[in-house]
Amino acid sequence: MSDFLFYFKMGWEHIISKDALDHQLFILALACVYTIGDIKRVLILVTAFTIGHSLTLALSVYDVIRFSSKWVEFLIPCTIFVTALNNLFQVDREGKSARINYYLALCFGLIHGMGFANAIRIMLAQDQTIGWGLFGFNIGLEAGQIFVVAIILITGILFLNFLKVKRRDWIFFLSSGVFALALKMAMERLPF
Repeated sequence: MSDFLFYFKMGWEHIISKDALDHQLFILALACVYTIGDIKRVLILVTAFTIGHSLTLALSVYDVIRFSSKWVEFLIPCTIFVTALNNLFQVDREGKSARINYYLALCFGLIHGMGFANAIRIMLAQDQTIGWGLFGFNIGLEAGQIFVVAIILITGILFLNFLKVKRRDWIFFLSSGVFALALKMAMERLPF
């Protein structure tokens, strides 16, 4: 049980810590197009991200895949600005037309998982309970994402319902900010 809690905490901090801005921006870009009424869809969305992230971690721990950390650190902000850009081009979309976000979350989760793969590979490979560690990490990751999504949706209630900001403006404002920050991060991490 102590191994599970250790890895759970690691997964939680992977999303919640101040050093996790890239993951937080990605979740913000994914979730900002939804409202509290879409909670089920948003939870499926973050779970798709966790599945992609988990798959990469598992493949990395078992040494099936390895990628240059320079490229991974560059590709992570690229996934963020592509997601934010997608929001900007489809700012007026509703529900069903937002389905592309599920695919973005799953595919881009694969890339984000590579960002932490090198660090966790060493720890998990030396551990006798690889499966238990991966499970704990992924549950912590999922819990952290749900916490971030809750903050985003509650903030959305405040702005959309009480301050009467138009949904289109809310999505545009958040997606533009995320796009700018992610583009800056990508430019700072050019791998060549």
